[in-house]
Parts: sequence; structure tokens; C-alpha cells
Amino acid sequence: MFLDSRVIKIASYALVVAGIILGALSFVRSGSLLIALGTLGIAFPARHVRTIEFYFPVAIAVGLFVLAISLPHGL
Repeated sequence: MFLDSRVIKIASYALVVAGIILGALSFVRSGSLLIALGTLGIAFPARHVRTIEFYFPVAIAVGLFVLAISLPHGL
């Protein structure tokens, strides 16, 4: 069963909101990972269009993922 683009969009926004909440509660690593996943989900429908609408959110998601991996374990 294929996921509807509306379901992906709602789930992506939910991941971004959850990531922001986790980041505000000092769970920065988990928050960054959730925001990165949400950003990728938001950019996913534009994958066939090779413009800034796809590559810029993907670059942000990769940057957030690298940030989450490079943070010390105490944060």
C-alpha cells in the first residue's frame, strides 16, 4: 500500500513539531533527528522537480543529521 502524499505531509509536520518540542526540552540530539526526518518528508513530494524546492530542504536535513551525530552525549 502506497502512502498518500497528504499522510506523508501530516506525518512530516508532526515530526518537525515533535523535534522542536524535544529540542526545547533539552533533548537536542533527538530533536535534530526528528526535524531532519520531517524536513526530508516535506521535500519528498518535490523529488521529481530538480530545483531548489528539493535540494535546499535535503541539504538542511543532512546538516541537522550531521549536527545530531556530532553533538556530545551529554546534550
